Amino acid sequence: MKWLAVLRLVAVLHATALFVQPIAIGIYLNGSPTGLRVHEPVGLAIGSIGVAQLLVAIGYWRSSGRRLAPIAALLILSAESVQIAMGYNKQLPIHIPLGIALIGSAVGFAAWTYRSAAKA
Repeated sequence: MKWLAVLRLVAVLHATALFVQPIAIGIYLNGSPTGLRVHEPVGLAIGSIGVAQLLVAIGYWRSSGRRLAPIAALLILSAESVQIAMGYNKQLPIHIPLGIALIGSAVGFAAWTYRSAAKA
């Protein structure tokens, strides 16, 4: 399987997992503790998917892909690390807008992988 195909798969999985987070916390805020029980493990899984995305992006770049991919993946992973820390520290004024920015970044990155600019 080509690196770009794997990068596309991981990027879409990553963006999809990020979309689960506001839904899960919305369920919690609507009165169901299940939402919070989903929010935390999905958040940790997002961090792991972010690491996988970075590794695949490096492989893609090393196989004559674009250098933008690992740079973007590293920036997104770095923001996710801050996001996880802010969530555990209940720093909602940072956690909420950063979460919105992460969704936008992940969707943008996943979309970029399907553009002709991503093809090596």
